[in-house]
Order: sequence, then structure tokens, then C-alpha cells
Amino acid sequence: MKTRLCMPKTALILLILSSALFAQQSSTELNLMPIPKSIKITTGKFVLDKNFTIVINTKEVKLFRAAERTINFIAKQTGLFFVNQFPTFDKKQNSNYVEITVKADEELSLGIDESYELNVNEHSIQIKSANSYGAIRALSTLNQLVTTDGKDYNFPCVSISDSPRFVWRGLLIDVSRHFEPVDVIKRNLDAMAAVKMNVFHWHLTDDHGFRIECKSLPKLHELGSDGDYYTHEQILDIVRYATERGIRVVPEFDLPGHATSWLVGYPELASAPGPYSIERNWGIFNPTFDPTNEKVYEFLEIFFKEMSLLFPDKYWHIGGDENNGKQWDSNSKIQDFMKKNNLKSNHELQNYFNIRVDKILSKLNKTMVGWYTDEMPDLSKGYIVQAWKGRTSLYETAQKGYRSLLSHGFYIDLVQSTEYHYQNDPIPPDSILTDEVKSRILGGEATMWAEFVGPETIDSRIWPRTAAIAERLWSPSSVNNMENMFKRLDAVNLQLENYGLTHLKNYEMMMRRIVKNYNVEVLKTFVDIVNPLYTYSRDHPHVFKSFYPLTRIVDIAQPDPKVPREFDLLVEKLINSPKLDNDLVNEIEKWLVMWKNNHQKLIWLVNSNPILKEIEPLALDLYNCSLVGLEAMQLIKENKRSDEIWLTKSSGVIDIAKKSKAEVELTIVKSIEKLIRKVQ
Repeated sequence: MKTRLCMPKTALILLILSSALFAQQSSTELNLMPIPKSIKITTGKFVLDKNFTIVINTKEVKLFRAAERTINFIAKQTGLFFVNQFPTFDKKQNSNYVEITVKADEELSLGIDESYELNVNEHSIQIKSANSYGAIRALSTLNQLVTTDGKDYNFPCVSISDSPRFVWRGLLIDVSRHFEPVDVIKRNLDAMAAVKMNVFHWHLTDDHGFRIECKSLPKLHELGSDGDYYTHEQILDIVRYATERGIRVVPEFDLPGHATSWLVGYPELASAPGPYSIERNWGIFNPTFDPTNEKVYEFLEIFFKEMSLLFPDKYWHIGGDENNGKQWDSNSKIQDFMKKNNLKSNHELQNYFNIRVDKILSKLNKTMVGWYTDEMPDLSKGYIVQAWKGRTSLYETAQKGYRSLLSHGFYIDLVQSTEYHYQNDPIPPDSILTDEVKSRILGGEATMWAEFVGPETIDSRIWPRTAAIAERLWSPSSVNNMENMFKRLDAVNLQLENYGLTHLKNYEMMMRRIVKNYNVEVLKTFVDIVNPLYTYSRDHPHVFKSFYPLTRIVDIAQPDPKVPREFDLLVEKLINSPKLDNDLVNEIEKWLVMWKNNHQKLIWLVNSNPILKEIEPLALDLYNCSLVGLEAMQLIKENKRSDEIWLTKSSGVIDIAKKSKAEVELTIVKSIEKLIRKVQ
């Protein structure tokens, strides 16, 4: 006979509360990114075995291929030999299967329902969604749930109900300034899908290159690309590839400025006489279409008609920013046109141009997207404005009735911190916007401008920080714990490599090229704690050109490196600890000793490889900072304060180390400075 144990009511309440808290904490232990809208963890696990398969209730091709990719992904993760390599339509299994049920097939479009239900029990997994794209999002979550307890590979038993916070979660890749081959685009599309991003913004034209074949106007790609462009077949292949992953492709054809590559082949359309040549420098340039020339609109009508056969999405980006107006100001014909039509400024003239372009696109059932300008164009309210100057411009455009996107704060080319991007909420919790205005804020885009990236380095500039941006645009705003985000990001970062990204493996490969040796530990110890300089500051001592190599330390160094962040956490814990923690002391000193002892070996490498000569001053800064840090740690252990002489000397070391060299920054300086302040 079983005995029923009784407990006081207050104890029972405490047990219930603690159980709820445990469930909440456990959900964050799953390495999911983005965090789902609702998740409940239950006891038990779904153990993977050779009979694992996916059953789908529709023969829709996109879902079939997504299920096939999931089977292959899980097989690679686990090394299991699955009997069923392909998904099936007939549920004969008694257990160890995923059953996907979708209600209907739909065309991929803005605002399509991406919600899903995912339920894992010990025998089966159920996925339900309104369409294939919701199921594709569920499969991305399932891929992240694969785990092991050392005995087997399994999925934890969970119940997930999920949907995105914003409908537009994009990544821009600029292929004009540095061309990116098809395989680079595809692997980044795979990574986007893995973290539930749904818009690929393809910046195809700019002053530095016209990157798409145009059969109707062949001089565009023949003369404006240096031979680096995508054929029609490649474009259609990438659009199909993206669509199968639930990603819309929004092309950008930059007009009326950023137009040099257009005008190399067609100078008669410019606002000033040619000839023009592809731009090799970085900056904002004068060449601009002539908005008073009717042949410009005839030309664009031909061009857009051909492009409409390649890009099915309704939304097209026409750029529209950074027109300096110099060619318009210097052209007497354009000035006469402005007076005749009562156009008082270049903004109004560009507005005239935009309206004409909008009419051309409307005939093709396309809606314009453009970068924010200081004076909003007089366009239909269907126009989407991309805010890059600040959140204020995002709100202003939404309040004026336009749909808008946020990119300010998501400029990943600027190599800012993951924390900065993660905190950049398009609609923060304290927003005072009305619900109507909020509804016009569609989401945001990370922007990978390509002045300083090539095929070897672009992945490291996009990932893993963009995964944190993806979470900010998908998950509820209440998901904002920084420490937990970094823990999950570390795990997801490794998973992303399984989609073909090179952001981890190219890191050491590029170092091997420099040192001409398999062993890169000495150089890696240094590179692990430097950060590329904020991009807009990278103009000294070099005047960069588009064909310069991207193989220096600044190109290898990772944005927001992990080692300095973890070292700083150790320092923070030591400083804030009420009593001396010997484990923290030992851990901090271990790092400082390693950096100090690495110095002579690093200098030997510098002297052996001229490409490293530029980092020699920073290597000395690291050595001196390590010494100062160790001296500060000794004072901390002895519970002593520094004297003025030591403080002056140490502060001088810090001041020198704060200055960037070789376009990189020493990221542990702030932590050493904290140790100095501790003993003041």
C-alpha cells in the first residue's frame, strides 16, 4: 500500500513556484536561436535510431526538399545510418518519425504566415503549420534541438508554439564593391534559413560594378562588371534556392546616384558628359542619371522588364540615397528644367525621378523600396522606406503612413559588437508609438556593405553576429538576457559551420598562409584579442582601392572576438566579488602570463614575415599591458593600493595601447584598466 505524503500549504505553493521557475530556466538551456515565442520542456527524450524518417502530408516540392535537407543534416550531426534517406508520404512507422501536417500551399510573399507548432514526445514529433514555410521554420528549430547525453542522440521532449515578431527579417549583401560567387551567396542563404531570416536584399549595382547580365542592354554587364556578373541562369538558380528556404529575394538597382557602372556603357544617360570608368576607390561619387532625359525612362523600362522575368518578388529596391547633386547643379539644361517645373531643390528633382520610376515599376506589379532621404518622396503609401540614419527616421516615416525597415544599428560591416546589435530593437519596450504606427514597422535588415570583404572573409563579417540580429527580429522583445544569448550563440555558431560557412575555418587558414606553417598558435594568441577597426575609420594610412588584397591581420581578425569578452567577465567578477576569489585570480593570471610569454615568439614571427611588420607596435602594447595586469593582480592579492609612480607608469601604458595600429584595436585594454582602477 502506497503512503500519501502531506505537506503544508505554503510549502506546496513554494514547490509549485520553484517548479515553474525551473521550467523557465530550463527553456533557456536549449541552444535555440531565435528563442521561440512559447516553449515548454517536459520530461523524456525522443531517441534517434536508424528508422528515423520524416512523413509529410503534401507532395509540395519545397517542403519535400526541406525535409530531405533535415534528414541529411541530422545524419551528419549524429553519424547515424538512416534507412530512409528521403521523406515519405505514407505513415507506416510506429515510432521514431516526424509527422508534418500543413494546411495549404502558398506563394512566398511579404507577411506570409510563418507560425508553427512543434511537439516532441518519446515516440514521435508533430509539426503543424498553415503552409510549407511555417514547416520549414519548424525544421530549422528541430535541427537546433539535436543533442546528446553521452548515451544516444536525441531531441528533448518539448512543446513549442512559435511565430515571428516582425515580417521582414533581412540580410543585405553588397556584391558590387566586391563580387561574391554563387557558392558564397548560397551558403549564406542556408545560414539565413537556419536562423529564420526571410529576405535576401541583393545589392547588385553601384559605382564599382554592374553584377547582373542584361541581354536587352548588354553593355551594362559587358563594360560595367570587369567580367564578374551573374548570368540569367545563375540568378534564377539563386532565387529558386532562396525560395525553397522561405527567403524572398529583393534586388537592388541603385538609382539615380551610385550609378557609375551603369554609365560606363551608356554615358549618354548621365547628367554630365562621359566617358566613365568603373570606380576603384571608396566613397560617394558624382555620376548620376539625368532625370530630365526621356531616354533614361525608356532605358529603365527596357531594363526593368527584363529583370522582372528573373525576380518574382513584388518588392524591388531602387536605392535612392547619397546623390550629392553635383552633376545636376552643374548642368544648365537640368537647372532650366527645374525652373520650368517649379522644382526648388535637388530633393524635389529626385522626387520627380522616383515618381517616374515608380510608374514604370507599377506596370510590372512591383513596389518600390528605397533608402531614407531627408525629404520623403511624394509616393504612394505602398512605398517601403529603409531607415539607415537612425531610429528617429524609422518612426517619422511610419508616422507619415509609410511602411518602414530599420537598418541603422544593424550595419554589420562596421564591425560593432554583438551586444550593440542585439540591443537595437526596432520597437523597444518603452516605445510610445501607437499600435497603428507600430504596424507599419515591418522589421529590419543587417547590411553587409562590401568595401572590406571578399569571398574569404565575408562570412566572418556576417556571422555569428547576424544570428543575434535574427533573434531580435523574430523573438519577443522580452527575450533580452545578454549572458544567455552569448551562451546560445556559441553553440549556434558551431552549427552554422555545418551549412558551409567559412567564418571559423578560414580564420586559421588565413593565418597559416601568413606564417607558412601548420602551427598558428602564436599568431592566433594575438589575433584572438584584436578587433578590426570601425570601418569608417579605415582610411589611414592607406587610400584603399577595390582590387587591394584582403589578407592582412585586420581582415583575419574577428569582429567582437570571444576571448576578450570572456576575459572581461572574469575581471568584472573579481572586481565585484566581496572577498578574494583565488580561482578567479588564477584564471586571470593564466591569461596574462600567456600573453606575456607569447611576446618573444610573436616578435620572431613578425621579423620573419613582412606582412606582420605593421602589428609590431601593438604586440609591444599587449606585452606591456600584460605586465601591468600582472602587477595589478599582485597588488590585489596582497590587498594593497598602488603608489603614484606605478599608477602614472601604468596609465601611460594604457593610453598608448588604446591607440589603434594596423587598423586593429587591442580589446583587452579596458579590462586591464579596470584592474588598475581596482588598486588605485
